[in-house]
Amino acid sequence: MKITFPYMGTSHLVISFFLKELGHEIVYPPVPSQKTLSLGVKYAPEFACLPFKILLGTYLEALELGADTILTSGGCGPCRAGYYGEIHRRILHDLGYPVKMIILEPPLVSPRDFLHQLAELVRPKGWLNFAKQFRIAWAKLKVLDELESTLHKLRPLALSKQEITKVYEEGLELIDQARSVKEVKAALEEALSRLHNVPIDPYCQPLKVGLIGEIYVVLEPFANHDVEKLLGEMGVYVHRSIFLMNWTRDNAFGYGEKDVRAAAVPYLNQLVGGHGQNSIGEVVRYAEQGFDGVIHLAPFTCIPEIVSKSIMPAVSRDKGIPVLTLFLDEQTGQAGIQTRLEAFLDLLRQKRMKQEAS
Repeated sequence: MKITFPYMGTSHLVISFFLKELGHEIVYPPVPSQKTLSLGVKYAPEFACLPFKILLGTYLEALELGADTILTSGGCGPCRAGYYGEIHRRILHDLGYPVKMIILEPPLVSPRDFLHQLAELVRPKGWLNFAKQFRIAWAKLKVLDELESTLHKLRPLALSKQEITKVYEEGLELIDQARSVKEVKAALEEALSRLHNVPIDPYCQPLKVGLIGEIYVVLEPFANHDVEKLLGEMGVYVHRSIFLMNWTRDNAFGYGEKDVRAAAVPYLNQLVGGHGQNSIGEVVRYAEQGFDGVIHLAPFTCIPEIVSKSIMPAVSRDKGIPVLTLFLDEQTGQAGIQTRLEAFLDLLRQKRMKQEAS
């Protein structure tokens, strides 16, 4: 079995380690690019969302490299993401790729199906090895989030944005090379130490912006045109509402996100699929925490985020926090994103100046 998987932020570092230690031969897909998206657009339904198209293009590139099995996640509730795995499989079969799909559905929704699919991954080396490697993979997931969160805090303060990005990437490599929980913790300590050694401007008071929206376009830099890096280099502290650890923990064990959903209830009192309700709750929380503004990322045609976008003006008005929604598809360009961000940040700076003067 030659297995591949899609990219989503830094998740590939954990997935590749886990699969390799479970005894599988991995086919690394190319990092998502314009070629990847073009392939997905060519074979996807016209009104499929951006994540669907990027994933399809990723699978096609990996299959050309020799993969015969795809590992992906499922979903539940009123969101099309739950159908992606099966629809991708049918499209690939129609194109002449008899690929096997291992779709890991949320375990609390269908424990029997989850364990059946998981057994496919565990079989080469057994459950004892799985338990050992899971501890290490979980530790990696946790420290990757901590390292990324630290980068977000320091990047707007760094005197050299290029240097701190380079140091962060070196930290990712250290974590990738770790092969035990002890080594993972040591790699994090070393990576954080290097980040904190990058010279900063101690007097800088950056704008504070929350980043919310659909998980894939929030986490995957190619999908959002590297908006976190772009904002950080523009001197903005970005706090992302979704990290790999809290998303995995919530989907696997049902923890987390309850407070966020409770905050959304006055405006949206039911699940609408995906992260639609969460997006509303996060705006409320960012306003309460004194953030200057919120950037809402959404795939074009994503129904849950369209619902939340329609409610966003009321939340923004009531809570006094500006919100910029960016709908993303294959037509979205870097220049357009940057222009809209610059205008939004000018608005936030003027708002802060008025508050400080009053």
